[in-house]
Amino acid sequence: MMPAVNVKLNGEKSVVAETKLAPLRTAPFPGVNDPAGRTLGDEEIALLTEVIRSAKLNRGAGSKVAELERAFAERYGRRHCTASTSGTSAIHVALGALTLEPGDEVITSPITDMGTVIPILLQNCVPVFADVDPFTLCLDPADLERRITPRTRAIIAVHLVGNACDMDAIMAIARRHDLTVIEDCAQAYLTEYKGRLVGTIGDIGCFSLQQSKHITCGDGGLTIADDERLGERMALFANKGWPNYGKGGRDYVMFGVNYRMTELQAAVALAQLPKLEGVVARRVAAADAITAAIRDIPGLLPPQAPPGGRHSYWFYPLLTRPEELGWSTADFARRLRELGIPAGHGYTGKPIFLYDLLRNQKVYGHSHYPWDAPGREGLPPVRYEPGVCPQTEDALARLVVIPCNEGFAAQDAQDIGKAIRLAAGR
Repeated sequence: MMPAVNVKLNGEKSVVAETKLAPLRTAPFPGVNDPAGRTLGDEEIALLTEVIRSAKLNRGAGSKVAELERAFAERYGRRHCTASTSGTSAIHVALGALTLEPGDEVITSPITDMGTVIPILLQNCVPVFADVDPFTLCLDPADLERRITPRTRAIIAVHLVGNACDMDAIMAIARRHDLTVIEDCAQAYLTEYKGRLVGTIGDIGCFSLQQSKHITCGDGGLTIADDERLGERMALFANKGWPNYGKGGRDYVMFGVNYRMTELQAAVALAQLPKLEGVVARRVAAADAITAAIRDIPGLLPPQAPPGGRHSYWFYPLLTRPEELGWSTADFARRLRELGIPAGHGYTGKPIFLYDLLRNQKVYGHSHYPWDAPGREGLPPVRYEPGVCPQTEDALARLVVIPCNEGFAAQDAQDIGKAIRLAAGR
């Protein structure tokens, strides 16, 4: 192999000349390049067939959505569950159950999808972003508390990639400041924090059933809570403020939207739910095998759950220390791809607030609402610019994204571990 020529680039070594690596693997990975890794099959077809033959496709007419809500609430030990149309709607249902005023602030993570942020804006509230822990990539509690102002009303804790936020610290902060905690568990089914399932530690838990999640019905959302008032308001908000999903007199007792899940979505999700434990167990086994193969490589930081916790691995997030590894993170990811591993660099690429929608603070026409909503006078301006969350920017620059799902066989994990070693020059 032609020796690499290394130069300094933004503090990292970067390869400028090197022979391309020969592929270690050419076969597709299950669930990545083909559908074999997903758990969709006869059970889903049977329940879908039952719904179609009943001709009851709407939740007001059928029974599958209500059955899903009961089953999911029971699995998580909560008294209330509201099914909806997407993970984004699941978070909006949570915020809609609160009594928020225009211009109120909701603190969340800068490493997330816009699905976490859109509901904040739809409630005419201002998203505020706290920095992340440089290893877990979840909210840094100390920085979160620094972001609290007199208009802060809620925290959305994003359990990223299947790992848990520091919920003890977040809950302590929330109780000190009288804030509601919403857990975004879109990527964190059956993730545990000190023996407790995430989604049951805060006031409300939100889950996504989108195509790429641990279980799926294409798109869908689930919002859970134990509090009676929150549970009632969640259901009302998802049904235009109309009690009992239209089974009774027409009345609209609060503002809401139409986020009703269909019976078709619920049928698929119901068939998926019993498979969830096996899905997570197989992902954990594959991730553990990868970690065991690479834990001795200098400059690599394999993921791990906090003590007493469980990581459920939406994907395998591998952090680098380029100065120890000998490669820039981008070059390391490129070498993995040359070896046949579909690795990415940086996940979201940049903090979510650096995308133009937020940087320009223009959501509703040409106005700057809700940033200039009445009552926000005198508050420090909310900034969406480089440098606001430096640990986030650094972590994303050092992050390699590697697939890991329930379809992986032992050989798949072995190939990834071997490729990582080769890419690192080990």
